[in-house]
Amino acid sequence: MKLQKRKWLLLILGVFSGLIIWQWDLLQYGLMQARGQLKILWKARPIEEVLTDTNFPDSLKQKLQLIQEIRRFAEDSIGLNPSKNYTTFYDQHGKPILWVLTACPPYELKAYEWRFPLLGSFSYKGFFELPKAEAEEQRMKALGYDTDIDEVPGWSTLGWFKDPVLSNFLRRSPGHLADLIIHELTHGTLYVPDNVDYNENLANFVSYQGALMFLRYKYGENSPELQHYVHSMSDKKRFIRFVLQAAKSLDSLYGSFPPDMADSKKAAAKQQHVERIVHALDTVKFASDRYRNYFADFTPNNTFFMEFIRYNEQQNAFEEEFYQKFGGDFKKYWKHLKATYPSL
Repeated sequence: MKLQKRKWLLLILGVFSGLIIWQWDLLQYGLMQARGQLKILWKARPIEEVLTDTNFPDSLKQKLQLIQEIRRFAEDSIGLNPSKNYTTFYDQHGKPILWVLTACPPYELKAYEWRFPLLGSFSYKGFFELPKAEAEEQRMKALGYDTDIDEVPGWSTLGWFKDPVLSNFLRRSPGHLADLIIHELTHGTLYVPDNVDYNENLANFVSYQGALMFLRYKYGENSPELQHYVHSMSDKKRFIRFVLQAAKSLDSLYGSFPPDMADSKKAAAKQQHVERIVHALDTVKFASDRYRNYFADFTPNNTFFMEFIRYNEQQNAFEEEFYQKFGGDFKKYWKHLKATYPSL
């Protein structure tokens, strides 16, 4: 009997060791991410403590108090799940702390997906250490992918941890601060496995509508805070429409490539088309200068266009559903969404 138990124990240990070897890179990545997240959580201070700190600027204390109002409004009026998120504060000291890598095939607007146990697949991969992100980027480039690394202004742990207010949040105007907080709280309310595009489009839709609602509630219909947000988002929407249309034209170009077309000819056609897109931005009329010279310092690749698709392509569909089927009532909308979609 003891010999039989020993054999079973050895078998279990062998299988476990094999799994570790097989998924060693994934295990290392998970430990690295957990270490980065726990470091932030460990150093985060309760908001109440920060508000009584005489060395903390009063102007930033007002932003922290505003975030608490946004949280309560998001729960009471938008119907987002109650949580302890954004009840603590982490000082970044002006430095980025998280980067996201995205990748696309060179002649297809299709995001590369990384798979993670329990969480499913994601069309981006986060890193708390920039050199690690750059190393993974070089690996993807060597495989022939278009890549991009972006600094992340905020993120959601989907209720696994108590997400802190990051100090860089406090640089934002009231409207854009409400937009960010509501976006991330939306992820904590509904996050559909293996469907990043739906999740990000939903969060963008809710955050925009929710920010408008909050600004009207807090400051009034004719307030400078609301007008500033509306005007800035108007330019952003013009730019988004331009990029989404450009993405469609680029996708059509890729679809026209015959199977036997040489990669050198594909690359040349792609470069010429992207250059036309960059020059065409001059035809868009913006109210401010923010987007006029957007491509001055870089040439967009497939990951750039995929990012706009991921966050914005479904906005019209969400708006139509929200207003025509649910009369602009978020409580009814959330009831429908939660009954329709599984969530992590």
